Amino acid sequence: MSLTRTLLFHCPYCMEPNEVEVDELNDIDVMQIIDCQVCCQPIEMTITGDRDHMTAQVKQENE
Repeated sequence: MSLTRTLLFHCPYCMEPNEVEVDELNDIDVMQIIDCQVCCQPIEMTITGDRDHMTAQVKQENE
């Protein structure tokens, strides 16, 4: 059984869809800096929720 799940979110800079692999045990409620897969801008991302329903909260890094 895999502990990772793919989540879809939209970049707060270019609004293009991105995917991220999320570890269901370790990534919830942890802020991470990731780069947009399209425009390469830095994104602050926090995964919220629980193992059954996770969402990615994203914003521009210096917002």
